[in-house]
Amino acid sequence: MTDLSRRGFMLAAGMTGVGMTGAALGLSGTASAAPARTTLDVAAQPAPGEGYRRLIAGPGWPQIVRTDLAVADPGRIDRRVPVTAFTQFTDLHITDAQSPARFEYLHPLAGGAFRPQETLGALAAAHLVQRVNQLRTGPVTGHPMDFMITTGDSTDNHERAELDWYFAVLNGGPIAQNTGAAHYEGVQDSGDPLYWHPEGGIDDRYRERGFPVLPGLLTDALRPFAGPGLDIPWYAVFGNHDNSVMGTLADQVIPRVNDWYTGDRKIIGRDEREAAAVAEMLRGGREVSGRTILGGNTVVRTVTPDQRRHPFTTEEFIAAHLDEARTGPGPVGHGFDAADPKPHYTFRIAPGVTGIAMDSTNTAGLAEGSLGLDQYRWLDDVLTRGSSTYYDAIGRKQTQHVTDELFVLFSHHTSGTMTALWPDFRSPGEPRVGGDGVVRLLQRFPNVLAWVNGHTHRNTITPHGADDPERAFWEINTASHVDYPQLARVIEIADNRDGTISLFTTLIEADSPYQADYDDRSPAGLAALYRELSFNDPNADLDQLGDHTDRNTELLLPGRLPR
Repeated sequence: MTDLSRRGFMLAAGMTGVGMTGAALGLSGTASAAPARTTLDVAAQPAPGEGYRRLIAGPGWPQIVRTDLAVADPGRIDRRVPVTAFTQFTDLHITDAQSPARFEYLHPLAGGAFRPQETLGALAAAHLVQRVNQLRTGPVTGHPMDFMITTGDSTDNHERAELDWYFAVLNGGPIAQNTGAAHYEGVQDSGDPLYWHPEGGIDDRYRERGFPVLPGLLTDALRPFAGPGLDIPWYAVFGNHDNSVMGTLADQVIPRVNDWYTGDRKIIGRDEREAAAVAEMLRGGREVSGRTILGGNTVVRTVTPDQRRHPFTTEEFIAAHLDEARTGPGPVGHGFDAADPKPHYTFRIAPGVTGIAMDSTNTAGLAEGSLGLDQYRWLDDVLTRGSSTYYDAIGRKQTQHVTDELFVLFSHHTSGTMTALWPDFRSPGEPRVGGDGVVRLLQRFPNVLAWVNGHTHRNTITPHGADDPERAFWEINTASHVDYPQLARVIEIADNRDGTISLFTTLIEADSPYQADYDDRSPAGLAALYRELSFNDPNADLDQLGDHTDRNTELLLPGRLPR
């Protein structure tokens, strides 16, 4: 159908789309009868006061109608037809908090190097899964939840143990977020006042800020628990923390990197000048050297070696998803294709709507990303094959007899953080394309609806306008689940049957309580503590919540396909 309008197409897709959902299993194995809450209903907020604060239930956030790219007809609400509903997880950062291959001592200079809540990450992520299972449908359109997609940084330090925990969180099953010895051997019982020591006995920087003393917490954090796993299919996108040392350094620049991961030497502290030099290096301000990273004047702790800490490669990440034993609710491969095992792929979202998963990582790019030229050309080809009308690289309108598809793109990096243009170590001779180049490519195709991503740990929704309004699209960036505000996002697409499309973006929190008694070491109690600690982290950036216009929204788009 070469003359299908976006309005007519979306109506047909909405009438024929079939969603998938399942039973809403909690960590306790019981179903939730009440409708699941979203941040439209209630959202965490700090209790009144100063210093360390506990969290309480606050008012929900409004749904903001954004007309940057199209006018909102008041009658659309009664006419709209839902097409799909899906959930985006991003930046879970499931962390091996005891790994030797970490830079915790840098956290005063680079906040993400250490988080007081990091030993509880897998458990808290399981409660986010539980919230999705309770939702069952999109909160605005009521369309059944079709799938979840995680847009990268699912692991924190591309370790095999972290990868195992990530699969257990999403597919369900027993999880113990522990490596090495049966007891804790990380920085939080090291005696160094640079870190929070929940067991007490140290006047650390965190106690000075009002952090509580919680005897037995580290033992409880390592205790096995059973995750429910998702009831819906899920897809995966690659992030920089899934392929580089702490998401920043390529394995190739560190000598004997595998021995560092799996060995018994863990750096706890470092001379301030040396720490500053490493921090500058991680920001790209100086040349990387193995001695700078591993040598110098350091305080070292002996830990129990563990081969499960061995880092995985891009190829091993894909192979793990293709392992049928890790299929869970499906699909096999979670988007990756055994016949063509590349880190970028397409998948069906709904009839006539295609998802495009991109690999925006660059192993030589520190934390930032880009697309290799081969992937960029692949993206151009996918968009061209699904567009009866498009514009070539010099702006000439092209038409062809093909069936139109609408497109939603997914990547880890945002357009603004795809600035690493030097060659990737995985393909050293290949030129790279930055985010600006990807935006220009997408603006040549009227069929692009949205680009969904993570990486910044911040809620930001950006309209990408164009001279021709039908070639505009939305960029939807979602905050992480490792840092406060610890959110995921439900995205719903609906046809308004008036020449416009609505994309609804609704933020959701994990189903753990906002506050629990400190003696409550149940999974729900520990997950509540995870959120509380993240809010009070001295390195937390509360602006990552974004404005109301970046949270719960209705994003309008004009009809773009020729009638």
